[in-house]
Amino acid sequence: MQVQTSKPAPPVDQTDASTDPWHALTAEAAAARLGVGLEGLSSAEAAERLTRYGPNDLPVQAARPAIVRLLAQFNNVLIYFLIAAAAAALLLGHPIDAGVILAVVLANAIVGFVQEGKAEQALSAIRELIAPHAIALRDGERAEVDTRDLVPGDVVLLEAGDQVPADLRLMRARHLVIDEAILTGESVPAQKDTSPVAAAAAIGDRSDMGYSGTLVATGQAQGLVVGTGTQAEIGRISAMIGEVETGTTPLLQKINRFGRQFTLVALVGAVAVFLYAHFVDAYGWEEALLISVALAVGVIPEGLPAVITITLAIGVRRMAARHAIIRKLPAVETLGATRTICSDKTGTLTVNEMMVARIVTPEGDWQVEGAGYAPEGRFLRDGQEVSAEGARRLLRAGMLANDGKLMQRDGAWHVAGDPMDGALLTVAAKAGMGEAEREMEPVLDAIPFDAEYRFLAVLTDGPEGRMIRVKGAPEAVLAMCDSDSGGPLDTALWQQQINALAEAGQRVLGFAERPAERDDLVMTDMKRGFVFLGIAGFIDPPRPEATEAVALCRSAGIGVKMITGDHVLTARAIATQLGMAENPLATTGAEVEELTDEELVDVAERTTVFARTSPEHKLRIVRALQSRGEVVAMTGDGVNDAPALKQADVGIAMGRKGTEAARQAAEMVLTDDNFATIVAAVKEGRTVFDNIRKVISWTLPTNGGEAVAVIVALILAWPVPMSAVQILWINLILSATLGLVLAFEPSEPDVMERRPRPASAELLTPFMLWRVVLVSLLFAIGIFGISAYGEAQGYDLAGQRTLAVNTVVVMEIFYLFNVRYMHVRSIRAVGFKGTPMVLAAVAVVVVAQLLFTYLPVMQRLFDTRPLTLADGMVVMLCGLAVFVICELEKQIFLRTGLMARMEDNV
Repeated sequence: MQVQTSKPAPPVDQTDASTDPWHALTAEAAAARLGVGLEGLSSAEAAERLTRYGPNDLPVQAARPAIVRLLAQFNNVLIYFLIAAAAAALLLGHPIDAGVILAVVLANAIVGFVQEGKAEQALSAIRELIAPHAIALRDGERAEVDTRDLVPGDVVLLEAGDQVPADLRLMRARHLVIDEAILTGESVPAQKDTSPVAAAAAIGDRSDMGYSGTLVATGQAQGLVVGTGTQAEIGRISAMIGEVETGTTPLLQKINRFGRQFTLVALVGAVAVFLYAHFVDAYGWEEALLISVALAVGVIPEGLPAVITITLAIGVRRMAARHAIIRKLPAVETLGATRTICSDKTGTLTVNEMMVARIVTPEGDWQVEGAGYAPEGRFLRDGQEVSAEGARRLLRAGMLANDGKLMQRDGAWHVAGDPMDGALLTVAAKAGMGEAEREMEPVLDAIPFDAEYRFLAVLTDGPEGRMIRVKGAPEAVLAMCDSDSGGPLDTALWQQQINALAEAGQRVLGFAERPAERDDLVMTDMKRGFVFLGIAGFIDPPRPEATEAVALCRSAGIGVKMITGDHVLTARAIATQLGMAENPLATTGAEVEELTDEELVDVAERTTVFARTSPEHKLRIVRALQSRGEVVAMTGDGVNDAPALKQADVGIAMGRKGTEAARQAAEMVLTDDNFATIVAAVKEGRTVFDNIRKVISWTLPTNGGEAVAVIVALILAWPVPMSAVQILWINLILSATLGLVLAFEPSEPDVMERRPRPASAELLTPFMLWRVVLVSLLFAIGIFGISAYGEAQGYDLAGQRTLAVNTVVVMEIFYLFNVRYMHVRSIRAVGFKGTPMVLAAVAVVVVAQLLFTYLPVMQRLFDTRPLTLADGMVVMLCGLAVFVICELEKQIFLRTGLMARMEDNV
């Protein structure tokens, strides 16, 4: 049974009716504005209006052709790098190597195409919310009309189970309750009547309106069509979605910027080397070209785009295991940069199950423990468990004036019927009152709830004889009472108690009873003579895990803001319980409406709770936060959330109770609708970004060391220490093994203790640039050092190059163990142990290098020579030296705080 709680109706606006919105007009004034009567339109008039207003439908958004989406996957600077590397391999006469690189390019494109293959379908999802048929009055008769043919001025008839086919100004309503969760986010259906409301009333307060796409829960109504197609509320939201431009994610911006900068460096370097070799060192142009190509092959990180894609895909898999489904790959990393999470309240921060939290009767008051519909919990007073005996009459009234049903299914408790009815059955069960007691006092007659009188009454026959039990809005129930169980009724005292519960964010119901004087119920019996039993306060309690998640967000420097369609007192009370702020500042949608975009920026920064918000308000709030460079994640489940979800850097839709429109507008879907899952996903996002940076930190020094060695050898007129084909071998064998395993690295211990990185922070921070330069120089020193060792041992150029290639690979292995931990020391048991992936990759590289060095076929292909055990020991010492130097450098930077400053993490 639906019962209205103690929420005052907005005052009626008395301004000029000609400019008032539909909900501020009387039904008669609305009909007069549209030039129709209660009998509806004639067929001829409806046809004329259909031509004038257009069909009651939403425009179809053209999808990008598949071939265009596939080609877009190649529009990336690092992909151009790979193609350049393939061209270099072809110039060097190695078509197989070129084929391998091109295969990487194709694999990268296919992964991106598949991950983002679903074209934006938010508008299509919204279109599906419009019912296919409706019952309307045409020519004074009931007729089934195609919803597309409804026009302003049509009179539509609604019954329980119908989908509202257009925006309606209600003309008649009987026991009408509409589920408007897709527009307001409220879990409790809205009571409807025909009385006009204030012009400034939020959507959730427009009790005289029915909106397209919402669902009639109970009752019947007759409504005047006042908005169709794009002019309906759902059409306005559709238009907002179409106007939101999808921005490039921070990761793609960084990769593109990094790629452009790296391209410039590589091209300038290669051209400079060619000119120097040809004109200064007098190399022939072909030989100079080969040297410059060798440099380009050394510099270009061929496997980086593929490894980044794989890193993101691994993040997607990890998040899926934690109930977060990623629809677009780059969103994985964007989560890691999130500075503000704008969250819906109902079902995300709360359990979306009403419960009685407080009972007040003349005999005393009780706090009630528990969560949801599980009939488990104690009755407390001053923190001590007490008997609920003094509340039994109120609990009995709530249990009997109730047509809900409590049931257990698959180990969980559910309610069939209204959530507040379920909460009353649950609290009665906590006091030991169950179905058996309901059966002992059957209901003989009932007066259903109606918004006009705001109460529900039942006539029961039980041990005390026939009794009338009443529940409803406490003010309405108080007006029926002459006394309470403690004596004469003190209305002012009870009003203070009602206000106290309402100010705590609770929905309040009042209860009363009296003996029956008749065998049936009539409204004349409901005037006076009742005994007031007390009041009950209802809440949708916070999720326990959400409280912990909010605390974790605050420690990680992530702000959490609640944006809800619920009432401001309820929202602020939940925010306080969750610990979102010590004294949460709340702003209503009406207040947002009065602010300019510039003023809203400061207000959005300070505000913790936004209540009674519309789709436009949510969109403006997200944009205001983004205007200061914040990376914003936004959660939502309704059609009203879709524009803001699309605008946010990461839109997060609810998988259980969310609409398809919200899911299609989002980058991530939560399969458990749990805020704690968002925080877990942020942790995974930070880990993904860490791992991408580890891949870059590990990859570039290899390329840099090779390039430095080539340039120094050229300047000093020494033989190039490695051939171009050997450089290509190093890059391919390491990228496919060691570079890849960094994508599987677990989170570092402090990942959620750092502040969010600035959205403007580059992939290559000052510290990483310093590290690339340092390690590149160490690698170059190692290459020339081992070459000098080989020359001293009497090796020819081929033998020296074999030593150099093996030294580079071994230095990379040792450096990998250092770079696995960028923010803590690596010299510890877990650091040396490595993950199974790391150990397997090292084993593969070792075997590959043994084949490279000793297998006759490989010796012929790469011009290598066998090495001795002593040579191997010297090579191992080079690798160990790199590890020790890098670890000492890391410790100095960590202990002095220099790393934090250079990482933009201050």
